[in-house]
Amino acid sequence: MNGQKQSAPKGSGKIYKVGDLIIYGNTGVCRIEDVAALDAQGTGHEQLFYVLTPLYQNCTIYAPVHNTKIFMRPIITKEEAERLIEEMPSIRAEAYHTRSVSQLAEHYKESLKTHECSDLIELCVSLYTKKQDAEQQNRKFGALDEKYMKRAEELLFGELAAALGIEKDRVPAYIAAKATGELE
Repeated sequence: MNGQKQSAPKGSGKIYKVGDLIIYGNTGVCRIEDVAALDAQGTGHEQLFYVLTPLYQNCTIYAPVHNTKIFMRPIITKEEAERLIEEMPSIRAEAYHTRSVSQLAEHYKESLKTHECSDLIELCVSLYTKKQDAEQQNRKFGALDEKYMKRAEELLFGELAAALGIEKDRVPAYIAAKATGELE
């Protein structure tokens, strides 16, 4: 089966091939290593699975090709990544405040759930603004805010790194260099 084109699975509209980089649920960027027929439940009925290797975790994921429950999409292109980075300085996102921890967590989860880089950027900008406000008022930045800021950055920087072909830890410096005009 390895990388051969199949008809599109119901509900997904896309069959990926070996070597493709995709966003897989909350895992982030994964490379498709294989497309294989497996009897995962020991029933004697084989089903097609993607064999995925996350770029930033050390594990292997077996995802049914005909899966409609877990989000999958191709990563953005290098051109899309460059455009998003160019737009970053103009993004103004309001910090989200509420006394309810559950409402705050739900607000952040909703932003992550879209799996869109633009939403991750807005969430990061919003949380960065909130962190700066807290520091200016000599208050502590909330642990929940910090958790979701790290998660949003992890997902965003992972996808940008894969799209740009650079190391993930170089993404913040790359963004800063673009913003200051040091990198054209």
